[in-house]
Amino acid sequence: MVIPTNTRVETLATSGIPQIPKEYFRTQDELTTITNIFDEEKKELGPQVPTIDLNNINSSDPKTRKKCCNELVKAATEWGVMHIVNHGISGDLINRVKDAGERFFDQPVEEKEKYSNDIASGKIQGYGSKLANNACGQLEWEDYFFHLVFPEEKRDLTVWPSTPSDYIPATAEYARQLRALTTKILSVLSLGLGLEEGRLENEVGGLEELILQFKINYYPKCPQPELALGVEAHTDVSALTFILHNMVPGLQLFYDGQWVTAKCVPDSIVMHIGDTLEILSNGKYKSILHRGLVNKEKVRISWAVFCEPPKEKIILKPLPETVSEENPPLFRPRTFHQHMEHKLFKKKDDSVDPK
Repeated sequence: MVIPTNTRVETLATSGIPQIPKEYFRTQDELTTITNIFDEEKKELGPQVPTIDLNNINSSDPKTRKKCCNELVKAATEWGVMHIVNHGISGDLINRVKDAGERFFDQPVEEKEKYSNDIASGKIQGYGSKLANNACGQLEWEDYFFHLVFPEEKRDLTVWPSTPSDYIPATAEYARQLRALTTKILSVLSLGLGLEEGRLENEVGGLEELILQFKINYYPKCPQPELALGVEAHTDVSALTFILHNMVPGLQLFYDGQWVTAKCVPDSIVMHIGDTLEILSNGKYKSILHRGLVNKEKVRISWAVFCEPPKEKIILKPLPETVSEENPPLFRPRTFHQHMEHKLFKKKDDSVDPK
């Protein structure tokens, strides 16, 4: 079966095909590690992604606040990913964001195509499918909707869906609140490096230039989930990534030499440390390898926000305070754009170390 270049995964999934096209088959090495995600999520033995309670992140009691901050720093150092709870964003707002995204994807493909992107012409915002530029050349079992959400003056609301009507207000308010949470997290991580509170935020662009990109990932039911991946193994290029999901498991992290399945923790946001903070911290904070599995029983949807520095203005390199004779720099200087192209498009650049 030859797949037309504009075929949506949702179209394939709802066509009744008993087998997926070979373009979606993963490599032999990957196939040996792809298992039933529902069985994996039930496992209680082995490493578990940490859950960090942020309730005391602003406590007036120094000891209480320090304990909360230390737990966050420990998770960022050992795992680079965590479930955060009591994060300060209301359940009502999160439910509105999820509901709007689900209702957008509930529309017929023809309606969603009105918002389609065109990567070849440089129009990256909009509705799309991952069709190329991944590591092994195979396709991923995913459609998505992608656009910039913050700063507000950099948004292009013409690419945001007009249906459902709550999409724009809910998503915009979520972005504002998540940006405030980003400042709190970066402050804690700065202190964890022995730096002043505002240092990391300044190093990634500050309030004016740190960009928040929003991506709704839609993983349809897959007739042969043992052969496919929703998203292949990768690390995020961002400074931080925040993820909501519809409580269907799928996220796996490569930790201590094995794939660990993230539990579905109610009322949590999954937070990843990205490559940008790993570079700035000279490897203290981990950008963990992760991937997404699919299944044949339930549609999985996730809502990711990537916090990214300006592409060309800032040179990413280990901060001087993180470097010593005992800890030489692990990364060569590069712009975020250089790093992103190397990671996403496998372009050669002598100034960029492989990662």
